[in-house]
Amino acid sequence: MHYTHQNTGTCSKQVEFDIDENGKIHNISFVGGCNGNLKGIGALSEGQDAKDVANRVEGIRCGYKNTSCPDQLAKAIRQALSEN
Repeated sequence: MHYTHQNTGTCSKQVEFDIDENGKIHNISFVGGCNGNLKGIGALSEGQDAKDVANRVEGIRCGYKNTSCPDQLAKAIRQALSEN
């Protein structure tokens, strides 16, 4: 399934990704934010278990902010998994 999440509190406005029937995450892409870093997150997460990715990146903060792009990805993954 394809998912789109509107981010809050980050430079990136949105994250999109797919979760396959085996719970693996694919095709992560962010709109806005730090292009190179976010491409890196997508590349490192490609094909990994979605729950594992969420566990690894949840709670990461960006500077003084209470969240980050990786944290928003974790929130999006958890929401997507709860909807299935």
